[in-house]
Amino acid sequence: MLGRMFGAGLGWAFAGPIGGLIGWWLGGQYDGAQVTSGPRIGSSSRSTRPGDFAIALLVLVAAVMKADGKVVKAELDFVKQFLIKSFGRDNAQEMLVLLKNLLDQDYYIYEVADQINRHMNSAEKLQLMHVLFGISQADGHIHVSEVEIIREIGQHLRLSMADVDAIMAIFVKGKKSFYKILEIDPSASDQELKKAYRSMAARFHPDKVQHLGSDFQKMAEEKFKAINEAYQQIKTERGL
Repeated sequence: MLGRMFGAGLGWAFAGPIGGLIGWWLGGQYDGAQVTSGPRIGSSSRSTRPGDFAIALLVLVAAVMKADGKVVKAELDFVKQFLIKSFGRDNAQEMLVLLKNLLDQDYYIYEVADQINRHMNSAEKLQLMHVLFGISQADGHIHVSEVEIIREIGQHLRLSMADVDAIMAIFVKGKKSFYKILEIDPSASDQELKKAYRSMAARFHPDKVQHLGSDFQKMAEEKFKAINEAYQQIKTERGL
C-alpha cells in the first residue's frame, strides 16, 4: 500500500531515470490506493511534493552508502534510525523497502541529477545536501569517499562548493567551522560578518521548504539553527 510519504503528491519523480529505478517498487506496492494532491505520473509539473523529494533523497542516499564499495548492516541500521527519527516509523519502513532495492541497482548520478535539476529549486537541493551529510555522519564518522560522492552530487546539482562546504561544516567540526557555515573567511570584517549572516539566514530560512511538509521543514531548521549559532559564536569571540 502506498504510505503517507509516497502517497501524497507524487509527480515528476516517476519520470526519467528516477522513474525507471523505482518502477518495480510502484508495481509491487500499488494496491489500488490513489496518489493524491499531485500531478499524474509522468506529469511535467515543476512543483516538488513531499513524496517526490523523499524519492530523490533515497536515490542519492543509496549512492552515498555505496560510495566506499560496500554496504554494511551497521550502516543500514544507522540510516534506519535516522529515517525513523526524521519521518516516523511507518514512513521509515516504507522508505527502507525502496532504499534496499536502490542499493542493488547501478545508475549514474549525473542522469539522476539532471532530472532533479529540472524540477527542484536551489533551496530544495541544498536541503538534499544537508540530509546526505547527516546520514553519512550517522555512524559517528564521515568517510572520505562519502564526502567525495556528496561533493560530486553537489556539482551535478549545480550547487556552489561554498554552499556544500558550509553544510558539511555543520557535521565536520574544525577551527574554521563557524566561518565556513557563514561562507566567509576569518579575516572578514565585522560588517562583512553581519552581511553574510543576513544573507545566509534569508537563503536557508525553513520557510523556503515549507511546501515539502513538516518533516523536511524540521530538518531545515537544523541548518538555520547552525547559522545562528555560528554567528553568535563569532560575535562572542570578537566581543561584538
